[in-house]
Amino acid sequence: MNLLILTIALACGMFAHLEATYGNYNTSVNIDPQLMSSAKNNNMTLIDIATNNPNFSTLIQALQAADLITTLQGPGPFTIFAPNNDAFAKLPPETLQELLKPENKDKLRTVLLYHVIPGKILAADMKTMKAKTVNGKELNITANSNGIQVNNANVTKKDIQGNNGVIQVIDAVLLP
Repeated sequence: MNLLILTIALACGMFAHLEATYGNYNTSVNIDPQLMSSAKNNNMTLIDIATNNPNFSTLIQALQAADLITTLQGPGPFTIFAPNNDAFAKLPPETLQELLKPENKDKLRTVLLYHVIPGKILAADMKTMKAKTVNGKELNITANSNGIQVNNANVTKKDIQGNNGVIQVIDAVLLP
């Protein structure tokens, strides 16, 4: 009987520790809690984080096609408004296929760099504002009690931190 009570107490303590360590996070993005912990400890770049998450496979494919992997593995800091695979799926299929063609590399780079702001901006620091992107154009950021919007995209997961910045997951691809 004492062994059963001890086992239950240890399990409760473990779950309390996991919640305290990782918090409640949006499972629709399905980010591995261990990965989140590594990212918080600044052991991974933003590209490492995205590469290790299957929900960002289309983004990684696009970044590779645009030759931006090395750039975004650099010291930064960067804030990446990262569309997940569901966001890319909302685009007409021919749009993504066209952007991924080698002859459209410059256009793809322009689109992807429209998702990147120089500097690290955490969700708590976002307010209604305009933010200049790496490609030189501005994003409209709206922050209120309903959440954070970037242009017409919603931030669905906030503050995934790496050693060179932060990822804010969005539910739509931003087109300049």
